[in-house]
Amino acid sequence: MRKINSIFIVDDDPITVYGIKKILKSVVNCEEVLDFQNGKKAIDHLQALILEKKEFPDIIFLDINMPIMDGWEFLDEFIKFPIAKSVNINIVSSSIDQNDIDKTDSYKPGTHHRILFNSKPIRKEEITEITNAVTT
Repeated sequence: MRKINSIFIVDDDPITVYGIKKILKSVVNCEEVLDFQNGKKAIDHLQALILEKKEFPDIIFLDINMPIMDGWEFLDEFIKFPIAKSVNINIVSSSIDQNDIDKTDSYKPGTHHRILFNSKPIRKEEITEITNAVTT
């Protein structure tokens, strides 16, 4: 089974978090899967990783609509981090608004991270494709 060091799930919906974790267990061997209920908690954890000189996650599954700090605000902060590693950021949203898809695309030119839009519910095939893109 393929191996990934770390995956973050930033989503306030426990059903989505549970589903992603369950699918991940069946498609990849991951050392650490952490979940955060809002973008602020995830950003705080990432800042701690920088201070501790620890590695960033390989993959982030990111919801758009969350309390405290939404997915867009998270992305605004995340792309400012001074890291060379390219992180695979997967927006996972129930939104069908073309503006959200377009907004996702607007982040791509300003960062070296891979940013993709996925509709909820995310399927096993999509998670397999996402993990295949970053396996070591």
